[in-house]
Amino acid sequence: MHWYRYEITLLGRAGSVVRAEFGDCQVTTGPGTTTLRADLPEPGELSVLMDRITGLGLMVIGVSLLASSPEEATTPK
Repeated sequence: MHWYRYEITLLGRAGSVVRAEFGDCQVTTGPGTTTLRADLPEPGELSVLMDRITGLGLMVIGVSLLASSPEEATTPK
């Protein structure tokens, strides 16, 4: 199964409500920011996650693709 690991940085520190809303992500906080790490089965799922984030009125300040599954890199084309 393919997967894509994304890191999304939000402005502000997440409280318990935001942490609960993103229980399917790894949530860490830093000085003035919150970072979500998510392993998604396909790139299109990123838009679903982004809709959840913006639906809560959270401000995204960065999005990065950290890694994708090794199978993708070795699949012949």
